[in-house]
Amino acid sequence: MKGVAIIGAGRLGTSLAYALSKKGYTITALSCRSMDSAEESRQTIGQGRASSDNVRTAKRGEIVILSVPDDEIESVVEDLARAGSDWEEKVVFHCSGMLDSNLLDALRALGARTASVHPCMSFPEKQRTQDLFQGIYFALEGEDQAVAAAKDMIDAIGGLHFMIRPEDKTCYHTACSMASNMSVALLYTAVSLLGQCGLSEDSAKKVLRPLLEGTLRNVNKIDIFKALTGPVTRGDLITIQKHLTELEKFPSARRIYIDLAKQALEMTRREKKISDKKIRSLEALLGRE
Repeated sequence: MKGVAIIGAGRLGTSLAYALSKKGYTITALSCRSMDSAEESRQTIGQGRASSDNVRTAKRGEIVILSVPDDEIESVVEDLARAGSDWEEKVVFHCSGMLDSNLLDALRALGARTASVHPCMSFPEKQRTQDLFQGIYFALEGEDQAVAAAKDMIDAIGGLHFMIRPEDKTCYHTACSMASNMSVALLYTAVSLLGQCGLSEDSAKKVLRPLLEGTLRNVNKIDIFKALTGPVTRGDLITIQKHLTELEKFPSARRIYIDLAKQALEMTRREKKISDKKIRSLEALLGRE
């Protein structure tokens, strides 16, 4: 049984620790900035010694997972390295999607095996769900021994994994942010527009949900280009012009619409869905904006 220490037992750290605790791993210790938060996480997980001391927590784990915010990883690593603990035989992961495993070099120099392990998933709260990571992809990079340990851990909780080059981490994280965070912002924009039509936020979400779910089904079922529908793919200039005129009342939404319409136009051009003449007309219309 592998003993796991979680440094930064927030939404991701707690959710991951709970899933691991149900699949043969023992959560030996966990730490948060505050003892109240650490104790809350311990109760959620059902294992581990709660602490606000990262060094003490790290000493208790064969596997040490740093699930702290990106801008705190470097200082946490420096504190752990200065403490002079025995890092031989320990495996250390950080969970940043943007930063690579070189951020753990100070611990690697002390004998730890290191890697970055990022789940391509959002965590709005601490979740007590053992199958939460079923089918979720993790991006991995780092030392072979640490990557092997990460793969074992991910396999145990039903996740999937792929390797990524360190230099591609920022591009990868940008893609994830656009697909998840920015899609929520886009949905907020659509919900706000329906609010102008008299719908409550709850009603607007109910109206849009089948549309969104159907779009995702289409993306998964068929080619992403074929899943794109709407006035741009039809070359419907009159409809698009009416959209733009309506959106003059909502400048922020209008800017988003224009940028996304231009992206849709590039996809339409690639698939040759409409004539070159209509492509040029749409380019002229969107380019004037």
